[in-house]
Amino acid sequence: MKFHEVAAQYSEDKARSGVHSLFFDHYILQGDLGWMTRGSMVGPFQDAAFELPKSTCDKPIYTDPPIKTKFGYHIIMVEGKK
Repeated sequence: MKFHEVAAQYSEDKARSGVHSLFFDHYILQGDLGWMTRGSMVGPFQDAAFELPKSTCDKPIYTDPPIKTKFGYHIIMVEGKK
């Protein structure tokens, strides 16, 4: 199971799925943010995302505790890097 599938199933933030986000300059698809670049995310989220290694839902490595931003709390897992 992919992280975005887990996020879609268990997220309490159903309103943001598939809509344009003010938090990021692109569309969110059920928790999958796609490829992100530095400067396209708010500070604490960006710092945490770029510090995480690549992982999978089978052996997840995610932010613990969740990252707090002005938009709320976020659990981040990185599935790939370019």
